Amino acid sequence: MSQQEPQVDGHCDERFASVRRAFEENFRDREEIGAAVCVTVDGETVVDLWGGRADAAGTRSWERDTLVNVWSTTKGPVALCAHILADRGLLDFDEPVTTYWPEFAAAGKEKVLVRHLLSHRAGLAGLREPHSLAQLYDWDLTTRRLAAAKPWWEPGTRSGYHAMTYGFLVGEVVRRVSGLLPGAFLEREVTGPLGIDFTIGLPEKEAGRVAELVQPPVEATSEQAANFSRFTPAALAALTNPGVSATAANTPEWRAAEVPAANGHGTARAVAGLYGILAGRGVYGGHRVLSAEAAERAREGQGSCRDLVLGAGFEGETEIGLGVWLSGTNGSYGPNPRAVGHDGFGGSCGLADPEAGVSLGYVMNRMGSHIADDPRKTALVDALYSVL
Repeated sequence: MSQQEPQVDGHCDERFASVRRAFEENFRDREEIGAAVCVTVDGETVVDLWGGRADAAGTRSWERDTLVNVWSTTKGPVALCAHILADRGLLDFDEPVTTYWPEFAAAGKEKVLVRHLLSHRAGLAGLREPHSLAQLYDWDLTTRRLAAAKPWWEPGTRSGYHAMTYGFLVGEVVRRVSGLLPGAFLEREVTGPLGIDFTIGLPEKEAGRVAELVQPPVEATSEQAANFSRFTPAALAALTNPGVSATAANTPEWRAAEVPAANGHGTARAVAGLYGILAGRGVYGGHRVLSAEAAERAREGQGSCRDLVLGAGFEGETEIGLGVWLSGTNGSYGPNPRAVGHDGFGGSCGLADPEAGVSLGYVMNRMGSHIADDPRKTALVDALYSVL
């Protein structure tokens, strides 16, 4: 595929031709198979492009409405659920988690605050006991084990990326407060009313338009495995207990489950829309989803540090807000250090820059070896900001 001229469909305003060029270069130079990118500026869609193939064999074209698993790009929409509840006065981020989830007090977690869950500071990056994929699909079992678990570090002191546990921790609080799992809450409050094509998990009726995820090449996987040798027990628990892959994510079992940290399915248009709520300071498509104050709260930095899980694979410090990462000094989401976003394992990304009024969604099916800042995503973000 990388040797061929890409077939790219959709539209791109002339001012943003650099984004189209970068998108096409991803196919020619960066081994893209199938992908889509969408950019909004002040709520108007200025880029909406898709192209390539939706399966490894190259038998299906990527279409306008092709869905794909976006891994941790799902975490932003999950955090949005919590922010909506807080905005309504139903959830207080400075309250102990036990206010809403009493069983969570076990193993010395009485003082863990809701904001610690949102900012990956709860010390529960992974479970200590072996936890299989089948067990991960069991909501009650997974949340019960997390409630009983002992933190890996003193909660609130440092961030440590909660790769899989994040969605269950934040999601169980959402469930305790609203009575709904985060997927159902997001659909009822946001994606349904606003017509955003995004779900946590994948309804069986949509299986015909989902793209097949493709594993990174063997050499990239081997390099990643070598990096794991430098990781702490907490990091290994976060990233490998259970291990996930494109192979698992292509199964009906994964798609049928609710794994809110990692199995959101959507289009680039949908991702740009969800992150566009933050870019629009709470407004999307003329509808106010959050108050301006609540939208701003999402990007309240919770302290810069060398992340206890991702630190072995990243240079320097990073900072997480309340559910999204700040662009910071490394510019992961463009040159504005106050821009925010979230990357998904293998390449996908959602970005929100309220100062520029910009949101971006990028989704793809060939998984790279990066947990964050995949070169394809970086090329698109750089191209976008080159004309802003």
